[in-house]
Amino acid sequence: MDFELTEDQETIRKAVSGLLRDFDDRYWMEKDRDHAFPEEFYDVVAGGGWLGITIPEAYGGHGLGITEATLLLEQVARCGGMNAASAIHMSIFGMHPVVVHGSEELKRRTLPRIADGDLHVCFGVTEPGAGLNTTRITTFARRDGDHYVVSGRKVWISKAMESEKILLLTRTSKADEVEKRTDGMTLFLTDLDRERVDIRPIPKMGRNAVTSNELFIDELRIPVEDRVGEEGQGFRHLLDGLNPERMLIAAEALGIGRVALDQAVRYGREREVFGRPIGMNQGIQFPLADSLARLDAAELVLRKATWLYDQGRPCAREANTAKYLCADAGFTAADRALQTHGGMGYSEEYPVARYFREARLMRIAPVSQEMVLNYLGSHTLGLPRSY
Repeated sequence: MDFELTEDQETIRKAVSGLLRDFDDRYWMEKDRDHAFPEEFYDVVAGGGWLGITIPEAYGGHGLGITEATLLLEQVARCGGMNAASAIHMSIFGMHPVVVHGSEELKRRTLPRIADGDLHVCFGVTEPGAGLNTTRITTFARRDGDHYVVSGRKVWISKAMESEKILLLTRTSKADEVEKRTDGMTLFLTDLDRERVDIRPIPKMGRNAVTSNELFIDELRIPVEDRVGEEGQGFRHLLDGLNPERMLIAAEALGIGRVALDQAVRYGREREVFGRPIGMNQGIQFPLADSLARLDAAELVLRKATWLYDQGRPCAREANTAKYLCADAGFTAADRALQTHGGMGYSEEYPVARYFREARLMRIAPVSQEMVLNYLGSHTLGLPRSY
């Protein structure tokens, strides 16, 4: 075992940290408060070439692994939390099904624009009536010559307001017409035509610099050339992006937990009550030390997961475990950071309230903690499925 980062990996971590130094807590507080997309941040990251970190070199990217991508997004989350990470992470992990299954023409048409930041994309899978049960989606794509015609609804679509294209999962066969419930779904990377797609932002608890939206799709025409892979195999194609997604979300949770802990330690040293720094009190010190241990342990599982993925080895168990542990450790650290700040933690003067709101999301999305346990219980332990 070698726990050292390579020289290139350490360079990524330091370079990204330096690149984002100017985007301070006030910047992110204002973007979150004003519900304003962080365009300046996005442009700096894109200008540095970081959006193409996992896109193959043939299409304008760097062709690096998921390990490097998690290092990038951990640093991004330490800078600006989920507002920062959500502004860019779809460009980093979401295109993997296109890289693996897309036609050469589709890849050359889209991936270079994603790598240089010119093309914003969003991810259209979740539906109001299906939730995490993706096999129950009803958005339907009907073949009409050299086009598909799509109608349906999607919900919790992050960044749809800013996006030109959407990676859209539909049904091309109804659920009661297929032998396996995962059959009959088709994936597209296509234009988000505002004439045919009504986008409505969802008011939400946090991460307000990046919108979450409900989409109403009415007779959207999609050229056959925008299909990703084979018709009816969209669910299987989508699976190629799920383990990387879990790992990158885990890295973001880790980053938020780390910066929240840093803020709590700083406040514990500086804040004096009864003539002594509050960090001297074991009631403050022990929870923070416990969070340090939990973050360190969660990071080790994440490192194993990304190593397995980059080696082309099975990693679903480790990817799900990393997401579960990092999300819990990150949220617990943010909660304890808020508690350390006392009443001031509940104000917007300090960033810990924002960390708390954003870290809470990681225990729900993109897959809930309970669904991770369902996966581990049935697929790893071999227990009967509960759903």
